[in-house]
Amino acid sequence: MAFRDFLPRGSGIITRRPLVLQLINCPTAEYAEFLHCKGRKFTDFDKVRQEIEAETERVTGQNKGISPVPINLRVYSPNVLNLTLVDLPGMTEVPVGDQPPDIEHQIREIIMQFVTKDNCLLLAVSLANSDLANSDALKIAKEVDPQGRRLRSIQTKTSRYMNSFFPSAIRLLNTK
Repeated sequence: MAFRDFLPRGSGIITRRPLVLQLINCPTAEYAEFLHCKGRKFTDFDKVRQEIEAETERVTGQNKGISPVPINLRVYSPNVLNLTLVDLPGMTEVPVGDQPPDIEHQIREIIMQFVTKDNCLLLAVSLANSDLANSDALKIAKEVDPQGRRLRSIQTKTSRYMNSFFPSAIRLLNTK
């Protein structure tokens, strides 16, 4: 995103607060600013990732808690179009760490605050090997946009799964 790798990664629930990401075309510079760090420019995007993680933990704690309070980040770059994206927590049904028993309901409420807006384009992101019929993102998108006018579905990590799929498929076809 924005030709820089700055979003935290890992297993389990990583996005525990909405991240409102404003991409701003700036022909002469590339840097990031957080609303909670007024006047501070980040030019090292590894530091941007670290700040997202630190700010998440400041509000939610270190044991997988969640919060509806967004993190606001602006990325200025000559390589982006003016666009605002919101990264939301993914659905989970089983609480871990300090998550409350109603974690699924709480995450759904956070998601609904954003996706019910008519001017919002819905990007339903799923792993390439997942069963889309069971996608929580697509289920919510269909609920708020029954005609699918605002919906775009994105499959991630396709090369990882295609590289393992094709040799197996070819072997299977050659045995018939």
